[in-house]
Amino acid sequence: MDFQFLTPIKDSVVAHLVLHPSHALGSSMSLHTLQDGFPDLDTISIAIFGIEEDRNAIDNMGCGEDLHLIRKQLYQLFPGNWKTSIADLGNIVKGNMIEDTYFAAKNVIEALLKKNIIPVIIGGGQDFTYSNYKAYDALEQTVNLVCVDSRFDLGSLEDEVNSKSYLSKIIMQQPNNLFNYSNIGYQTYFNSQEEIALLENLYFDSFRLGEAKNLETVEPILRDADIVSIDIGAVRQSEAPANNNASPNGFYGEEICAIARYAGISDKVTSFGIYEYNAKHDNNYQTAHLIAQMIWYFIEGVNYRAKDYPFSTKENYQKFTVVLENDDPINFYKSHKTGRWWIEINLLTDNKYKRHALIPCTYKDYKDAVEQVIPERWYKGMKKMI
Repeated sequence: MDFQFLTPIKDSVVAHLVLHPSHALGSSMSLHTLQDGFPDLDTISIAIFGIEEDRNAIDNMGCGEDLHLIRKQLYQLFPGNWKTSIADLGNIVKGNMIEDTYFAAKNVIEALLKKNIIPVIIGGGQDFTYSNYKAYDALEQTVNLVCVDSRFDLGSLEDEVNSKSYLSKIIMQQPNNLFNYSNIGYQTYFNSQEEIALLENLYFDSFRLGEAKNLETVEPILRDADIVSIDIGAVRQSEAPANNNASPNGFYGEEICAIARYAGISDKVTSFGIYEYNAKHDNNYQTAHLIAQMIWYFIEGVNYRAKDYPFSTKENYQKFTVVLENDDPINFYKSHKTGRWWIEINLLTDNKYKRHALIPCTYKDYKDAVEQVIPERWYKGMKKMI
C-alpha cells in the first residue's frame, strides 16, 4: 500500500487539540494517529503530509525536523465557511538512502492524485519538487510547474538531484512531461545571466520580485499551474526566519498568503508544497505561524473554486476575436461567472498539448492585442506547441 510510508502524527500534537475550541480546524480534520490509525480517504479533498528529509537541502540541514510546530499552529486556526474535507496523513520519515525518501514521496503523491485528492506537502528540501513532478508520470499528461523562489535552482546537468539543481533534472527528464515552468519572485543577483537567458530561450515565464508583487500579474500564472512549489526562503527573513538561506528581500507575509490563495482558487492546481522550513531558526514559531496561514489560505482558495475553466460549456463565456495586422485572429474568452480571461491557441491537430490550448490571461492582454501588441504568454505558448 502506498500510504505505508506515512507515520502517525505525534501524540503530543494530538493531545494539544483538547486545548482548542471544538470547532477549531484541527478538530474538524481527519488525522492519522497512533490510536485511531490511518483515516478513510473516500470523502477527502485535501491531504496534508510532511517529509522528514534534509540530506539534499543545500545549506539548510534540519529542514525536515519538527514539522509538528507547523501543525500546532494550523490546528488552532478556525476554518472558514468551508465544505472542503481535509486530512492530515502524518509524515514520511527518512529512508535508508535519500532515493528511498524520493520514492516514498512520489508514490504517496501519485496515490493521492489517482484518488483526486490534492496533496499539500510540508517540510523537506525543495528537491522534493522533483518527486512531485515524477508522480504525474502515471497520469500521462503534460504539466505546468510554478515555483515561488528567489532562485531558479537549475544547477548543472552533472549535479545529483538537490534543492539547488532539481529544475535541470525536470527539464532534461525523458520522457519529458513538462509543458511550462514559471518562476515567481526571482531576485536577479541570485541567478546568473546565463540561467535567465536559458529560461527565456525555452519560452518559460519568470517574474522578478518587484514585478511579482503586482499580484494581478501572477494570478494567471497560478491559474494555469498543475504543481505549485514554494521555497519559504522566497519570503523576506524578517517575516520568515526559519530558513538558513533566508534573505532580507522577498515577499511579505500577506503577499505569500495571497499567492497561496490564488493557487487554491485555480481549477488546475492538483498539488501544493511548502519546502525548506528549518525550525532551529524559527523565532517564536513565527515561520510556523506563517506556513499554517499559507495552508489555510490555500484551503480557502480550493473551497471557493469557481470551476470556470473553459470549456465546460461555451455558453458561460463571452468570446472576443482580435484580428492582427497579419490577418491572424486571436480568440479571447471572458467568464460570465468570475470575469476572468483566457486566450486561445488554435491547434491544427489534436495532440498532447490540447489541454494547454487555453491560456489564462488578463484584461490587459486583451487590450494589448486590440492595440496590435501580441501577448507574450500567447507567443511563448505558440512556440512551445510548434
